[in-house]
Amino acid sequence: MKRLRAVPRWFARRFGYARLMCLVLLIGFAALRIADPAPIQELRLRTFDNFQVIEPRVKTMRPVTIVDIDEKSLASPRLGQWPWPRTRIADIVTNLAKLGAVVIAFDVVFAEPDRLNPDIAADTFSGLDETTRDKLRALPSNDQVLADALRASRVVLGEAAGPDVHAGLDKALPVTGLALIGEPQQFMFKFAGLLRNVPVLEHAAAGRGLFNISPERDGIIRRVPMIMQAQDVIMPSLSFEMLRLASRSDTVLIRADTAGIIGLGLRGFQIPTDRNGQIWIHYAHRDPSIYVSAIDVLKGRVPAEKIAGKLVLIGPSAAGLNDIKTTPVSPAMPGVEVHAQVLESALVGALLQLPTWGPAAEFGTALLFGLLVIIFAPRLGAVTLVVVGGLFATALMGASWYSYTQHRLLLDFTYPLLSTTAIYLTLIFASFVREQSQRRQIRTAFSQYLSPALVEQLAHAPPKLGGEEREITIMFSDVRGFTSISESYKHDPQGLTQLMNRFLTPLTNAIIARKGYVDKYMGDAIMAFWNAPHEDADHHINACEAALDMLDRIDAVNMVREQEAKDGGHVYIPLKVGIGLNTGIGVVGNMGSDLKFNYSALGDSVNLASRLEGQTKEYGFPIIVGSRTAMAVKDRLAILELDFIMVKGKSEPEVIYAIAGREDVMLSERFQRLRNLTIEMLAAYRSRDWDEALAAIARGRKTDEAHTLAQLYDLYEARIRDYQADPPPEDWNGAHALLTK
Repeated sequence: MKRLRAVPRWFARRFGYARLMCLVLLIGFAALRIADPAPIQELRLRTFDNFQVIEPRVKTMRPVTIVDIDEKSLASPRLGQWPWPRTRIADIVTNLAKLGAVVIAFDVVFAEPDRLNPDIAADTFSGLDETTRDKLRALPSNDQVLADALRASRVVLGEAAGPDVHAGLDKALPVTGLALIGEPQQFMFKFAGLLRNVPVLEHAAAGRGLFNISPERDGIIRRVPMIMQAQDVIMPSLSFEMLRLASRSDTVLIRADTAGIIGLGLRGFQIPTDRNGQIWIHYAHRDPSIYVSAIDVLKGRVPAEKIAGKLVLIGPSAAGLNDIKTTPVSPAMPGVEVHAQVLESALVGALLQLPTWGPAAEFGTALLFGLLVIIFAPRLGAVTLVVVGGLFATALMGASWYSYTQHRLLLDFTYPLLSTTAIYLTLIFASFVREQSQRRQIRTAFSQYLSPALVEQLAHAPPKLGGEEREITIMFSDVRGFTSISESYKHDPQGLTQLMNRFLTPLTNAIIARKGYVDKYMGDAIMAFWNAPHEDADHHINACEAALDMLDRIDAVNMVREQEAKDGGHVYIPLKVGIGLNTGIGVVGNMGSDLKFNYSALGDSVNLASRLEGQTKEYGFPIIVGSRTAMAVKDRLAILELDFIMVKGKSEPEVIYAIAGREDVMLSERFQRLRNLTIEMLAAYRSRDWDEALAAIARGRKTDEAHTLAQLYDLYEARIRDYQADPPPEDWNGAHALLTK
């Protein structure tokens, strides 16, 4: 046991853990192929479907004609709605026989007597005298008329297998003769019930077969059973029974071994099947030329060449009769045409086949190529590996395609390709892990003296000077009154350093937690931005959320400091932060010299963010943002318009806003009142209605929200007094010029 446990460790040391993992994966894929679960089967089936979609069977002959129970026939007064009188069906059979049909088959079942039989009419119709009733009873039944037409022709009646047992099944009714080699019954599809035609028709028909077509798990018809067992009766399929009559065989030979059914035999005709007696249909595209309308047959309007020497199927395509199937080449094919496709494929020798040796070949290919990848992939370069992998995939798909197009064999390339690709990707992942480990070593080595963003760049590629233009959201933050605070530490420089670290750390963490990049510290101030160096589609909201988080974190720091001041008996001065945010185009990149550089941002947008941070003390709100930032977050955060400003050095004015809180604040009645009061005041102010603006301020000062807007009201009241004394020019647009930063 110890030696067995030592084998994986020896293998890992000798060849690497990645190869050991791949070997385990190869064994796992081998077990998966043996189990062959439903997803693997469906992938294989879909691949074979695509083959037929790309290159369906090309018709070289048309040995089958379909007499269509179509909408045209159902709308005809001579036929009407289904089921039709059996006398009309007898006329159709007779006309087909006269035109030279080889075999006629019904893709319908006549399980009950015709409701228009004369004897039924005699007992059902009211108002008839006895003489008339006796004359009706003396007439032959419609079923008998159809039976006579069947005897005069070579007709196969369709029958239906199903889950419900039919208690009245007459086991004495005729069935097809069978010769069994082996025990094929145990491999056949079995059905509890069998629905047959009325006895008079069964005795008159030359053959009878099941028209059941069972779809795969995904509802697609790919295979059709040629022989089935229904209510303990072995029955051929409708199409196979037609082939029996066409070949003038009296008996069907069914060959089986211990693995399943091998095939079916007729006189001079062999059909290979899978172990359950199914054939794999080689579909052609839908062919309207093989259809003739039933009403045209009844009226003698069908050219003889359409019927003479043909196998004729009678079945519905009308949507209301609910016999539409899904096939690999068509999402809606009438079931009767599926039977026609079976007959055509069999008669021209174009049936598809899943060879018994196919799974073993797929299994062996997967093992061989998997081992080759495990052995040689780590030794090859990336380009060589991609080329070799492409050649391998091409060879697999080419061999599968060649087998399909030239030999009509279905060989699955997906399993060996999937297993080999999984092994290849595992090796790639292992290589990636190794590379990441090397990058971590670089980060560890340089993180002490380079910024995290630059360390990350250095780990991926050597940094270069230069930059790129990108939309970014820029933040500037500053501690209000920090000069006064620092003066209290003039004899304690270490205490001042600890204080700065104490509040800069949570503020930085808030920025980084919201995907921001901290550009630099300027004393107690921070510059940061979003959407660079890494893209962030939500940079507007992330920056605003970071600003709100920073206020929350500085409050937490203040609570602790206040308690420490009480405990220590010294003066407590709260820390207050002002934050400016702006979104716009900036130049970002590594900026500096060859000896020292930093990843930073430049541009008017950056300058405006700095100006906005400086205005927080003027407007009385801790977070002020530019218009592009505000418009991007207006549906998610509480924004309040403050002013229309002209920044020194810019030609265009900017609307600025305060961030008053998150969504809960935005939806609150208090915030709605704040916003309405501000809108009223700003509207009067910008329309130069100074009295109304002052009145709006006076109304606001009387509300519960007066303290929140007090500083804003003071600012505007002083500004309005100045304008009353010295009015602005006539072309004034409401903008206020900021003369300083």
